[in-house]
Amino acid sequence: MNTSNSQSGSVNQSGLEAKIKPLDELAEIVAKLKAEGRVVVHCHGVFDLVHPGHIRHLKAAKREGDVLIVTVTPDRFVNKGPGRPVFNEHLRAETLASLEVVDYVAVNRWPKGVETIQLLKPSVFVKGDEFIRRETDISGNISCEEDAILAVGGRIHFTSEETFSSSNLLNSYFNVFPPEAERYLAQFRQSHSAGDIIAKLKDLRKLRVLVLGDIIIDEYHFCRALGKSSKAASINARFLHEETYPGGALAVANHVAGFCEDVHFVSCVGELNPRTEFVEKHLKPNITRKLFTRPDGPTTVKRRYTELFQFNKMFEVTFLEDRPLPAQVGRDLNEYLAKAMPNYDALLVADFGHGLIGPETVSLLAESGKFLAINTQTNSANTGYNVITKYPRADYVCIDQEEIRLAFHDRFGPLDALVRRAAEQLSASTVAVTTGQSGSVAFRRGEQPVQTPVFSREVVDTVGAGDAYLAVTAPCAAAGWPPELIGFVGNAVGALKIRILGNKESIEPVALYKYITTLFK
Repeated sequence: MNTSNSQSGSVNQSGLEAKIKPLDELAEIVAKLKAEGRVVVHCHGVFDLVHPGHIRHLKAAKREGDVLIVTVTPDRFVNKGPGRPVFNEHLRAETLASLEVVDYVAVNRWPKGVETIQLLKPSVFVKGDEFIRRETDISGNISCEEDAILAVGGRIHFTSEETFSSSNLLNSYFNVFPPEAERYLAQFRQSHSAGDIIAKLKDLRKLRVLVLGDIIIDEYHFCRALGKSSKAASINARFLHEETYPGGALAVANHVAGFCEDVHFVSCVGELNPRTEFVEKHLKPNITRKLFTRPDGPTTVKRRYTELFQFNKMFEVTFLEDRPLPAQVGRDLNEYLAKAMPNYDALLVADFGHGLIGPETVSLLAESGKFLAINTQTNSANTGYNVITKYPRADYVCIDQEEIRLAFHDRFGPLDALVRRAAEQLSASTVAVTTGQSGSVAFRRGEQPVQTPVFSREVVDTVGAGDAYLAVTAPCAAAGWPPELIGFVGNAVGALKIRILGNKESIEPVALYKYITTLFK
């Protein structure tokens, strides 16, 4: 009996392996099947938790032809937020291959199904009927996939089976969110909907935003620690490779440009090592820019020596000149801003305290009459010297807990009181304070502060999380959003951002829309 069971298990595993194919090999199989006159049906998706709705969908798809192939989205392209996929691409492929109705399975190479359709050239491409209405497809993929299947001589078909939601099932039974987030979301869903929030985000497209701030180039030098040096009290590490990302106000501008069509970026490079080509190359196409040059220093570079496998930062070296701009450069900057600011609906100031924004520029911004969103970052180069109270006015203040405590010299007092004090002193209509693992607090004058918990504690890198929160919520504040929505969207952005190393990628609308949809399941 044991031998029989062993052989049966071997045969079953062999059968699964025979069904799961590399994508290029599957393309050859499809071509051969079609040459034999067989109708090949193709389904594509994440399939993170296979449920009865999936099985009915696959059975309905199989009825449209002779052979059913299924491709799954690879882990790196699953845009459903932190913690997803729950099951990795290999397990998802194996699960599908175990279904009798499925003939072949492959893991996709691309984020969408378009390139896959072009490679496989199936006879029929099948989706669920929730995709029939193109306007409800937040990814916009279905129209492109329909064009692709028609271009290879196939057709698209929509099944009308009863649907279930993998995200809903996972959120309900797999404890995807921290307990406090579960309680918060249960209440938040009663008064808001994903569709309404996504529609409001899309309405930000026409907002014209000028971003002013310090350029930072983030270098990650990945190493492997070898051990203590034999001749010094230091760690010796072996260099592996390096990656360079656009940070500081560059990253802020790129985040904003995903949500607003007209973004203008104003900053300064250093003549001693300008890195202008890198800056130009790493700004999104819809960002116009004006870069000044200071002759007395380099463009700021922050070089982090990082252990590769757990991304632990060993130490950091900063190349910067953080004294105030030379007088003539400062005058040129202010003259330009005075002419440019009237052309924009909102001014977003990402002040990293590296010398770009002096007292005259602060006064100019405060007197502009434009919606003014400000972040003053505290970092190792400026602790205690770059605080929000150096600005006499702001409409939206977005800083973290340490930054607001430094500004008011209050290390232990209640945060709510400090938030109210900041709003009063700067005449700010809205103040948001990020609080790390506790989430964020958003406040509008005349109302009670709103606490929003974190939605994920899966951290790859916290660098740039506050900048992303600022970049996406500042246009929301300019549009008059209430604090509970600012906190919700800001924390959703933060949950996505901490899964990204540094500023390797910016927060894109579709990824945020999908995550918001997941949060409401």
